[in-house]
Amino acid sequence: MRIVRATIGWSLTLATALAFALPGPSAFAATYWFDRLPQSDAPISRGDFIRAAIDALEIPTDARTSLPYRRPVPSAIKPFVAAAYTRGALKHFGDELFPGRPITTGDALQMLVAIQGLDAKGKSRTFPDVPPGSALDNAVQAALEKGWIEPGRPNRFGVDRVMSGKATRILLRKVLGEDDDTGEKIVIRFTNNVSRKPLPRQELLQSIWYLINEQYLYKEKITDDAVLKAAEALVQSLEDPYTAYVRPAKTEVYQSRIQGRVTGIGAQVEYTDNALVIVAPFPNSPAKKAGLQAGDQILFADGVSLAGMTVEGAVSKVRGPEGSTVVLTVRRGSQTFDVSVVRAVVAVPEIDTSWMQGIAVVHLFQFGERTERELRPTLQEIARQEPRGIVLDLRNNPGGLLDAAEVVLSNFLPQGSVVARIVGRDGEYAEETDDPPVIPEKTPVVVLVNKGSASASEIVAGALQDAGRAVLVGEKTFGKGTVQQIIDFHDGSSLRMTVAEWLTPSGRKINKEGIEPDFTVRGDEERDAQLVKALDLISARTIR
Repeated sequence: MRIVRATIGWSLTLATALAFALPGPSAFAATYWFDRLPQSDAPISRGDFIRAAIDALEIPTDARTSLPYRRPVPSAIKPFVAAAYTRGALKHFGDELFPGRPITTGDALQMLVAIQGLDAKGKSRTFPDVPPGSALDNAVQAALEKGWIEPGRPNRFGVDRVMSGKATRILLRKVLGEDDDTGEKIVIRFTNNVSRKPLPRQELLQSIWYLINEQYLYKEKITDDAVLKAAEALVQSLEDPYTAYVRPAKTEVYQSRIQGRVTGIGAQVEYTDNALVIVAPFPNSPAKKAGLQAGDQILFADGVSLAGMTVEGAVSKVRGPEGSTVVLTVRRGSQTFDVSVVRAVVAVPEIDTSWMQGIAVVHLFQFGERTERELRPTLQEIARQEPRGIVLDLRNNPGGLLDAAEVVLSNFLPQGSVVARIVGRDGEYAEETDDPPVIPEKTPVVVLVNKGSASASEIVAGALQDAGRAVLVGEKTFGKGTVQQIIDFHDGSSLRMTVAEWLTPSGRKINKEGIEPDFTVRGDEERDAQLVKALDLISARTIR
């Protein structure tokens, strides 16, 4: 399995990746910058690893080197990034470095091998998570030959495991040859430092499975699907609508949505109270054209009750082939009625900009990969035109990637500003912005929110409100304040699991409570009273 990127409302990579066998430090070991890293299993960022590696290997640095990344690299690490870049050690990161993201074992090894210009002498071991003949394969083989690291399983190396501060310290000392005589090896483990808790009544489950296979009459009904159903039932016992075992095809559906394209009715939904609740219909989607609204509860799909299903199971009943029709039984307030919706391939929008009275109106429809890539250049162009103010429209925005929320906030708040406080079982930490703002502080900002603004939308709205950088206009937000971690398995399925709760920078609780706007204005489809109020506030110069 592998831990994938962070999302709010779907996942967040936490310090749950690697446990390493810790060798005794050399009594004569030199002091390096990486000695400042925490001796814990908390993840280390790409930027910190690059700095630690360049410093440890005594590579000359030069801050004057031009970097190709559109997002600025923090000045504190830029000389080290430039040194690694000029040696071709960052190619595997692609077009953007994202220095604040956790670094994986595979990324770390590729960088170290490229910096030193190493080539594996031969291929002695193969792993299903290492593509043969790739740069990653060369890095893994070189690391094994050098004795830097060992996999925890004979059939899997673990290249997607997140590096920790403790692991980085050990690895770099291995690279420097300071532990060659200890006999200790760094081993990738696939559990936390906490002891693995056995599955309750495991013998009972194994016995049932054995008896079914040996004695059940209808052998053709015995399939691996039973295991998947057992996994789903185990997770469903938690009674958490945001925690689920996701089968392979459904995992692909989510990845398609976050990349901007889905097939279905075109609405973001949550599963609560035995019904699919529409958080927000996408603009120009079949759901929008059929008149579905935020807050509508879908009780039945083609006469099939959605009660008692997982969110993925319920969604699968609503989705179907392009051009087909699904009849949804919807509850809105005290009314229950049927709606026919023609399914279609829906392009999920992310950013739309317009100008009104010299004021830039920026509408974000979700926090996906396009927001990460495109919003900053968009706002830089807006800033060059010196707007009278900016309206950031987050109405009916269901959320998405935490990275995208950080990108949005970095355009308005000083570098290093707190995005949100993440509270998990192991404590609390603050997520911060990586980049300097592009919108001048003197430019007034109004954020539009409503009951369809959820998750990452609430992070952005809450942080701007806490910082006094914007005023909020509209209605109370949805109240989605938990953090999910997604763990992918090799068969393409995944486990989405609630691992933390987020609070606003000032510590306000959002889950099930939402964020109250500074100016409450009810929505009006005929006359957008909320947008009008935002424009009036900026025009009257009543906000900074």
